[in-house]
Amino acid sequence: MKHTFWLLLIALLTNLTSFLQAQPSTNRVGTASSFQYVSLNPKDPILFEGTHVTYNGQRIKLGPYDLFLDGQLTDEFVAANPYVFNSLQSAVKALRPGSESKPMTLHLAPWVYWVDDPDDPAVREAPMGGTPYGLMIDCPWLFFHGLSKDPAHVVLAANRGQTMGAKGNFTLFRLLGDGIRSEGVTFGNYCNVDLEFPLNPSLGRPKRGSAIVQAQLIHCNGDKLVARKTRFISRLNLCPFVGAKRILFDQCHFESTDDALCGTGLYHACTLDFHSSKPFYSTSGTGAVFLNCDIRVLTHGRQYFTKANGQVGLVDTRIQSAPDIYLGWRDQPPLVLRNYQFGVMQNDHPVSVGVEDPFATIDMSGKPLLDAYRFEHRGEVVYNTYNLLRGDDDWDPQGLKEKVLQAERDLGRPLTGLPVQLTVRPSNLRLETGKDQGRLTASLLRFGGGVTLIDSLTWRVAPDQAHLVRLIVEADGKTCTVLPTQQGDSTETVVVTVSDRTGLEAAAVVRVLPSMLEPPSFIRLPSLSAPKDGVVTLDYALDMTYTDQSLVTWYRCTDASGGGAVPVAVSRHQQPLLSYTLSAGDVGYYLMATVQPAHLRCKPGNPVSVCATAPVSAPSVKADRRRLKTTFSQAATFPQPAVLPGFWTMDVYKAAPSTTATGSSSWYYGEGMDGAAHREGLLQGRSGTLLYTPVGEVSGNMRFDLLVTPFKTAGQGFSVADLFMDVVLQFDNVSLTGYGLRLIRTIKHGNTVDAYLVRYEQGTVTALSQPITTTCFKPSCRIAVSIIDGVLTAKAWQEGAEAPQTLSVDTTTVPSSPYHSAVFLQAVVPVSRSLGGAGVLYNGGSSTMIDEVELGWD
Repeated sequence: MKHTFWLLLIALLTNLTSFLQAQPSTNRVGTASSFQYVSLNPKDPILFEGTHVTYNGQRIKLGPYDLFLDGQLTDEFVAANPYVFNSLQSAVKALRPGSESKPMTLHLAPWVYWVDDPDDPAVREAPMGGTPYGLMIDCPWLFFHGLSKDPAHVVLAANRGQTMGAKGNFTLFRLLGDGIRSEGVTFGNYCNVDLEFPLNPSLGRPKRGSAIVQAQLIHCNGDKLVARKTRFISRLNLCPFVGAKRILFDQCHFESTDDALCGTGLYHACTLDFHSSKPFYSTSGTGAVFLNCDIRVLTHGRQYFTKANGQVGLVDTRIQSAPDIYLGWRDQPPLVLRNYQFGVMQNDHPVSVGVEDPFATIDMSGKPLLDAYRFEHRGEVVYNTYNLLRGDDDWDPQGLKEKVLQAERDLGRPLTGLPVQLTVRPSNLRLETGKDQGRLTASLLRFGGGVTLIDSLTWRVAPDQAHLVRLIVEADGKTCTVLPTQQGDSTETVVVTVSDRTGLEAAAVVRVLPSMLEPPSFIRLPSLSAPKDGVVTLDYALDMTYTDQSLVTWYRCTDASGGGAVPVAVSRHQQPLLSYTLSAGDVGYYLMATVQPAHLRCKPGNPVSVCATAPVSAPSVKADRRRLKTTFSQAATFPQPAVLPGFWTMDVYKAAPSTTATGSSSWYYGEGMDGAAHREGLLQGRSGTLLYTPVGEVSGNMRFDLLVTPFKTAGQGFSVADLFMDVVLQFDNVSLTGYGLRLIRTIKHGNTVDAYLVRYEQGTVTALSQPITTTCFKPSCRIAVSIIDGVLTAKAWQEGAEAPQTLSVDTTTVPSSPYHSAVFLQAVVPVSRSLGGAGVLYNGGSSTMIDEVELGWD
């Protein structure tokens, strides 16, 4: 009877404790002398007894390897409990290295745990430059264990990013060590995302800014990482456990824009929101794999997976997007790229990724290769994560080993040790017929990089290219010698493909040259004509039957012997530049041309020069002396730091007149990328100075028109906030004094730039107008800046649209509308200046193509 009484009393007290701990609270609880724990989420309660935590039927004894963290607890209470904490920082100090059998576990109750103080106004900066981190933790086998069925209730947070509270790409964690895990938690950088926390709305926080900047989560360096039921929230450069060798993301959720995801990850049963077109910058090694995932595409243009290269596998993955969204692996896939898919659906319909580049897609339907990723056994689809992750140490984070081995026995075919990547090295060769031979070596790799044996490979080229190369496969099958056999005159591109019996494929690109000949000799040496109609003509003759592809460079020289030569024009695209149109800048200089004889079957020969015997006279110039128009298609882009009348100064970006010039080239003419893809124009690296100095006196009136094409497509223009492009005129190119228009990326929005008028004084910039926020600086954009009768006017608008005719904003009033589709700005400036330079001062990071410029002055 007494025994029954005590049992009833214990049951009553247990129920009372459960009731009390289920009551909601918004205040920190607990004192050293009186303690009553109340779970923040009564629908998903935690029982905390001081030395133990019970959650979801599991009773955990706290100790050196099991720490409890709850932000509700008071400082007084946690001070008396060595394994209990109320801040992430204090808990991290108590961490010690764990092991696979005894992990270091941090049990986290629902709360928002700030990795970095969001209210501290100081800008975070790494002591030695590089990446600023919130916390750096060296703790192998660390386990972030969220005590919540909803990972949104346990948040590890920061709200800093590049130029928004940090100098550099602020990152929550740098985690060192193998075996790191997370479950039931959210890692969030709320720099550009609102933090909402319904369990306690007071813990929520609005985003720091709308402009999307690099705001990262986790860098790591270990192997055997697992994130399960974990949310990863940010936008640009999400970085969820980036750097892991093998990592399983199981039932996780991701929100990101570009350059975001872990390029070595295995994503199983995950959901992903793509807010931009390239979620990976690249993948590495054997790449990234998606198994049974759901992807939501929230962009309205083309959707790709990578910005650069790397392998991607998609299996049973469903993609929801706006109608008619094109899905591709990357915008311009190289001929060697091979990616793999099976069972991919877009808007509930089967879809092949990258139909415009079919060579890059391997459909695994009906191929043995599919077993490496998924198989069916006893009516069940099994995603073969055991095969993918086992490596050489038999790692099995999902406990599938016995199921896979049983299926192997039942189905009578191997389901483990299966490779997922075939590579060939080198991936590019350049071979001359009759002289060179190439050696290609193939490797079969399991997921994570483990090499496996090769039993059978097939090497081939397309039938219509078989006459260009001969393939000799060695006995081991993995090595192939390539002999060029081009009997024609042209250089051809041949793709050598290798495949195995499972369906894996790889490729190498071979540039096959005919046997090269000696450069042709001159049968008539170069000579220059007298100017005629403002044009000087170069004449020569070569001893050959081929089309002339000689390299011609034109120079201005200070004497008839070629002294002080400065290159001003070059030939491009194998088309010799045989005529040169004179301009005012040529007057007083001796023209010189050099010819490097060449055709399609030889390398350029030694240069032969011819120099005019008399300087260019003013009457010889027929072009308008006060107008310059160019696309730079024939402009020399060698480093030219000198400021000389009639010359373009092409130099590093100059922030001040004292900036030291370098010998490196800041400008080049070539093909663009991204928004400037399929175009050619003048390009800078990340920054550069491009200034023209007119000949003679400039009275003051000046007009400068440009067509430019930013690589960035959304309208943000430049890599990060505070980077800019200045279009300047009536400018002293030596002292950096004059006027202009500044286009600058800000933290206001992710798809705009600000535009405002500026005055330069000895390199110091002062705003002359209030900024206007505009969406027009995207491919392609027209810019017109002028000073007429003391009025500085700047316009910018999208190519194809009408030029703006009315003011967007005056010098004193900020416009009420947050966006403007075009720019029209004006300011009164002194009319006494007679500074004649004009050009572009570029400090934008991401490139902007200069398509054409037109400059006029009085």
